[in-house]
Amino acid sequence: MSVTKLPNRLYYFPKPNRWQNGIGAELPEAYKKFWREWKLQTPTAVHYIPEEGKYKWDENRQMVLPVQNIPLPLKYPKQLDYGIWGGEAIVQGFRKKGKYCRRVAKFWVPTLRNSVVYSEVLNKYMKTTVTMRTIDLIHEHYGFDHYLLKTPACDLRSLLAVKLKREILIALADKTLYPDDPEKREEVYNKYKDYLSAYTREEIDWYGLSYKDATKKWIAMKAPSLEPEPFKIKYRSELIAKLKAAKIAEAAYAEVEESSKSWISKINPFSKTPKTE
Repeated sequence: MSVTKLPNRLYYFPKPNRWQNGIGAELPEAYKKFWREWKLQTPTAVHYIPEEGKYKWDENRQMVLPVQNIPLPLKYPKQLDYGIWGGEAIVQGFRKKGKYCRRVAKFWVPTLRNSVVYSEVLNKYMKTTVTMRTIDLIHEHYGFDHYLLKTPACDLRSLLAVKLKREILIALADKTLYPDDPEKREEVYNKYKDYLSAYTREEIDWYGLSYKDATKKWIAMKAPSLEPEPFKIKYRSELIAKLKAAKIAEAAYAEVEESSKSWISKINPFSKTPKTE
């Protein structure tokens, strides 16, 4: 079978992505690591309970069936980035009202509510949109900061959540928390400093940025080297360098000529000598 499939592989071309060409290929590995954690890593199952093992016994059919943990089709609207939904999303499916009725499309939207969360590291109260699962997770982790720092980006999903996580990590790395209270700063820093061991300073700088923000940051970093130099400045510097080089050569030639004249005047009997009194 491998021999028959081999010719088909010759016609296979991988689909190009944003990381192969252009500015995406120039982005540092620190941001690519965050992107893999945010978009490519498999998130924790929220809307179904995954089954363990490879096979299971079906009581209805009285037979052994393979275990199939297939994720539900989910929709991630733009409003999700402005709140913290705790891994929940809009479930897409179908609903059938009767036995002989045609099924119709159905979307299950999580129950959203406005709530206030408190960050101990940032010392801020923030009003945002959350779900009941978000509140339960905050209580399970004993605080909003612990929930953000322990949860990977694929489970946070929200752009607001990963940006808040980035601000918390920067405040801990630079120790800018509680600038007016040194005792409180040391207390809170010692409480959360263990989370910094999983990141380098460069990874923290690129953590929590969207692709658009990351490209803007990279362009701003390269702007001084990419800025074109005006021709008048270039030609002026070249002219000054040539004049300096010509002046040095002329001075050296004059010095050699003067030394040669003085040597010839010593042995030339017809040269004029200064009168001595």
